[in-house]
Amino acid sequence: MSELIQMTAPCLMGLEGIVAGELRRMDAQNVAADNGRVFFEGDMNILARANLRTRCAERILIVVGRFTALTFDQLFEGVKALPWERWIGRNEAFPVKGSSVSSKLFSVSDCQSIIKKAVVERLKATYHIPWFEETGAIHQIQFHIMKDEACIMLETSGAGLHKRGYRAHGVAAPIKETLAAAMVDLAIVKKDSIVYDPMCGSGTIVIEAAMKALGIAPGISRSFQCEQWECMDNACWREERELARSLVRTDAAFEGFGFDIDEQCIATAQENAQKAGVGEYLTFRRADVKNFAPQGERGTVFCNPPYGERLLSEEEARAVCKTLGRVFPRKPGWSYSIITPEEQFEQLFGRKADRRRKLYNGMIKCQLYSYYK
Repeated sequence: MSELIQMTAPCLMGLEGIVAGELRRMDAQNVAADNGRVFFEGDMNILARANLRTRCAERILIVVGRFTALTFDQLFEGVKALPWERWIGRNEAFPVKGSSVSSKLFSVSDCQSIIKKAVVERLKATYHIPWFEETGAIHQIQFHIMKDEACIMLETSGAGLHKRGYRAHGVAAPIKETLAAAMVDLAIVKKDSIVYDPMCGSGTIVIEAAMKALGIAPGISRSFQCEQWECMDNACWREERELARSLVRTDAAFEGFGFDIDEQCIATAQENAQKAGVGEYLTFRRADVKNFAPQGERGTVFCNPPYGERLLSEEEARAVCKTLGRVFPRKPGWSYSIITPEEQFEQLFGRKADRRRKLYNGMIKCQLYSYYK
């Protein structure tokens, strides 16, 4: 096996365990969940595989090095000692961005300058040139200094992994694809599941459910920044794309239904489903949530109701929660997953959830309320 690369996958708070599980199933090694990220190791194929197939991570980054940095001299020397020539060619660009939390080196702009200078000095010694035009492919250097421990990374994904490529047109306050995928994972959607979203918006949750049920890799229809790097072995990307396509299920009996009161939302959801390659498995119709009624022996229901701070007044949002309690009754074979920041949701809904999980929808702290008993 080729040399292992240390990598990290940032994710929304609360999704670390899900992302760690995804990476283990992809044969990543030494997987370790941390706050808002998961560290792991693998070769170039694992790097490509993680970008193509992880549903809940936000990005995949290479960890170039980690060290203590109490002073700017320590930061400079620590960065300069790293093998930048392994990744960055003589004509390639390497901008720097990052953050510092609870550390002596608190000035982000000063840290950016120091790190940039250190990389330049390292590459000068390697390529024996005094100036870097940086006209080639971009290698975004990212640093995170937490309690004086510096983690220096290279972004490989480019656009965030939530950008699958199917949602060209959104609606007001859409749920992030990675969060929708996490809800699907937690509800244990399978290849024969029947899924509903009575307030579907642009269709993200049922589309993510269909993609998981069918085994469609979320990144299969997009490109990634590191594919342009001179150092990248594009053969591994071809292999991993072929492998991802081979995992698509052709025997899935999955069905998904999305309803919304807004006709434009329905049109947008249908368009997005077609772009995602799951249009034939999904049905979208205009309907009011107050008329939703579970029919049949089984069903998995998801709901991301409008939040008071996003679309509705607080009073209107709470009225929606009460409506959900009425139209989501206890019924054998049926489960309901509702994500909301409403702290009084269970009282408004009318019963305690069977399971609660803290999640973040962007910067909004929410709870995922699950009912399945």
